[in-house]
Amino acid sequence: MNLKENERIDDLQYKGLKIIQNKDGFCFGIDSILLSDFAKNLKNNSKVLDLGTGTGIISILLCEKSKLNKIIGVEVQEEVFDMAKRSVILNSLQDKMEVINKNILELQEIYENNSFDVIVTNPPYKKKSTGIINQNEKKLISRHETTASLEDFISVSKNLLKDKGEFYMVHRPDRLADIFYLMRKYKIEPKILKFVYPNTMKSANLILIKGIKNANPFLKMEENLYIYNESGQYTDEIKQIYNEN
Repeated sequence: MNLKENERIDDLQYKGLKIIQNKDGFCFGIDSILLSDFAKNLKNNSKVLDLGTGTGIISILLCEKSKLNKIIGVEVQEEVFDMAKRSVILNSLQDKMEVINKNILELQEIYENNSFDVIVTNPPYKKKSTGIINQNEKKLISRHETTASLEDFISVSKNLLKDKGEFYMVHRPDRLADIFYLMRKYKIEPKILKFVYPNTMKSANLILIKGIKNANPFLKMEENLYIYNESGQYTDEIKQIYNEN
């Protein structure tokens, strides 16, 4: 596999999977790892859409963690899309995974409504023009809602999901009120919520949410997940996710 300038191949330490990344771009974090594990019990033979796939980390892991039929990753940045496409080939996942270079707002020109069983997404966490603005355009697009807003991600999901289709997202706790409001607005009922903490001494910095389109109201709070223990090492739960046990 030929690499471009500043690219590297990272070992995902799971069933031999690897991924191509550019060290000057926005590399995946633990949030994507956690989302892939949170969503792994999706229904067998599901047709899945990964909105804002980046370098394809969530899609690649779900190909092995679940029994999905097909997953399509959508990435707006051409350079990042190209890395994801080559990672599909690197892992010989062409039969299960496809990547397309589109803005999520263009998807309804490609796919009919009610086309997907499952949607997963790790969208930009920050509203446009808020927080520290990164001058690196690739990192800016990955972190801030520059090409699509949180409402766009949820409204597109509503349109493309089948009735009772599943929606999985990782985000920040400070956006939870917005997330619940928008999910209800677009008929994706929040069903499971999980808070993720760096350790027992710090506040939650991630949330994992599962919603179901046109479902009845009932929200289950799962047990909190802690990344590090008192010794600064990964907790047993995180080791299991990383397949280190």
